[in-house]
Amino acid sequence: MKDRFYVTTPIYYVNDVPHLGTAYTTVAADAFARQRALRGMATRFLTGTDEHGLKIDRSAKERGQSPQAFVDEISGAFRSAWPKLRCQPSDFIRTTEPRHKKFVQELWSKCAANGDIYQGEHEGWYCVSCEQFYPEKDLAEGKTCPTHKKPVEWMKETGYFFRLSKYQDRLLALYEQRPEFVQPEGRRNEVVTFVKEGLKDLSISRTTFQWGVPVPGDDKHVMYVWFDALTNYLSAVKDSEHAAFWPPNLQLVGKDIVRFHAIYWPAFLMSAGYGDDLLPRTVFAHGFLTINGQKMGKSLRNTVEPVRLAEYFGADELRYFLLREIALGQDGDFSHKKLISRIRSDLAATLGNLLNRTLPFVVKHFDTTVPSPDASFDGEREAHLRKRFAELVDEAKTAWDHFEPHRALECAIALAIEGNGYFDARAPWVLAKSPERKAELGAVIYNVLEVLRACTVLLWPALPDKCDALRAQLGLAALLPIAGVDKWPSEWGGMAPGAKLNPGGPLFRNITKDDEAKILADFGVTDGETKVTDATTAKAAEKPNAHANPAATPAAAAAPAPVSADGVAIIGIDDFTKVELKLGEVKSAERVPKSDKLLKLQIDIGEAAGPRQILAGIGLAYKPEDLVGKKLVIIANLAPRKMMGHESQGMVLACGPSESLSIVTIEKDIPVGTRVK
Repeated sequence: MKDRFYVTTPIYYVNDVPHLGTAYTTVAADAFARQRALRGMATRFLTGTDEHGLKIDRSAKERGQSPQAFVDEISGAFRSAWPKLRCQPSDFIRTTEPRHKKFVQELWSKCAANGDIYQGEHEGWYCVSCEQFYPEKDLAEGKTCPTHKKPVEWMKETGYFFRLSKYQDRLLALYEQRPEFVQPEGRRNEVVTFVKEGLKDLSISRTTFQWGVPVPGDDKHVMYVWFDALTNYLSAVKDSEHAAFWPPNLQLVGKDIVRFHAIYWPAFLMSAGYGDDLLPRTVFAHGFLTINGQKMGKSLRNTVEPVRLAEYFGADELRYFLLREIALGQDGDFSHKKLISRIRSDLAATLGNLLNRTLPFVVKHFDTTVPSPDASFDGEREAHLRKRFAELVDEAKTAWDHFEPHRALECAIALAIEGNGYFDARAPWVLAKSPERKAELGAVIYNVLEVLRACTVLLWPALPDKCDALRAQLGLAALLPIAGVDKWPSEWGGMAPGAKLNPGGPLFRNITKDDEAKILADFGVTDGETKVTDATTAKAAEKPNAHANPAATPAAAAAPAPVSADGVAIIGIDDFTKVELKLGEVKSAERVPKSDKLLKLQIDIGEAAGPRQILAGIGLAYKPEDLVGKKLVIIANLAPRKMMGHESQGMVLACGPSESLSIVTIEKDIPVGTRVK
């Protein structure tokens, strides 16, 4: 199993076209498959469409189509969407295919032969959208589905039942022995709690409609859509040359369907004779997406239609945003402004900038070839760069292994930031002025090219086209994973001295503020943040000013402060002088437990009482040990504030996105405590 990796998405229900939520899951699965392939593993990536059930039957009738014609049309929309997002599934399965129907009936027969399927009567509240019954206690207000908020229907019918209750203890043992079976931990706890409350036998056939897989030996019944749908993961590989990929390493699902995959699915497999070693390795439930802070509904989907976004911003850029912005397993928010910010900061200003500022030196001073890495010019900065290279490459690999693509991509961009910092510190523009320092210049440029080479591999699972384009400029071949060959950039020195480079244009679009305004207008997005700021300013203006002239009229007190064209309040010099900015020196630094961003700093600002304790959210851009001895600018007269149980007595000034923040400092050697003015 160590040399194979099988990842699946849920097969998507064809009552709707692809949207950003389904795109997120599919892009994540594709990225995992690509990363494992780079590590030399044989990979299999499955997606497809779920095409049976009462909801499909009704939707087809509403459109005046046969169910088959209806599912053919919608399934085609899914199949055609994924290549446009650079997703490359190994297989696309449909539950209406003969290979699937045959296998589902075989699985049913095995469960029946094991005594786990029997006939009985069932009645209860049924949600057509979920295709499941709900106990009345679990319904939302007005007898509506707790997930879809739509009215449920009372259904009563004779059908077949699966002895789910028989597998309660075995499932609990599975969760205890293999805690990785359900991830993240919060979802596993929910599943365990649900099972411990007691499992009831499951109704697994229907007679009120015929659009489904017939029950073997009783074609008056069709199978419950979830028994049918869940089996796709196995029917796609079992009776084929890909059988060795079973069981799947990773099954990505939305958190709303984790119970089906973590309870029903393993129970069906257990009943059919599959041992624990043949059950899926990990069912990973990701969160939901909101759109610009709002719940995603059909009225919003036209502004976030994934193919349109990919065509407008670039498929790679959209992929990167989804994987970098949202921690898998948590709810996330898609925002056009956030997407633009990621493209602008991470891709254009960090990765693209490193390439664009380096290649001109290669062209002008080394005849467009890779210079030699002369070891005689190695110093502390070079040693630090190689150390960070090794650390970040390893951290990125670990993050992928732990299903944390956002963290893996953060490490990749952090390496590009290290490259930019090294470039600035070694100042090749200065070296280039002295012909006798050409060898040293060559060593510096080689080191930066080596950083870029590694970034093309670290980012390739998310940015396959852009990384191959970047590699082309570096004179490297496009990445082509080969089973048994690990291409992860674990070793320094992959750039071949003397190899020819092929400089090209910028890889990423530089989105200006004017561009951003036009983009938001094109997508019909209102600048909600500005409106909130304006409203907040207006509310603040309505509050009495404690320092105002008591004789001022209410109208004068409520007059709003002037604002700039960007909606920012304009202040006077008196307002500015109230802020005490001082130069301080970091004496010690450490991370705040359970926080990725917060660092606890002890900063000397020349006070007799000793250093100030200040908490700063710069932990994604700086390591604590790298800050000790640095001089920086703080706000010294800010009211103390508690954060995560620690008091902060000031604020560190910095600018830029969280992952590439730059602290505000000074050029000259000035004593600590000096006021900044």
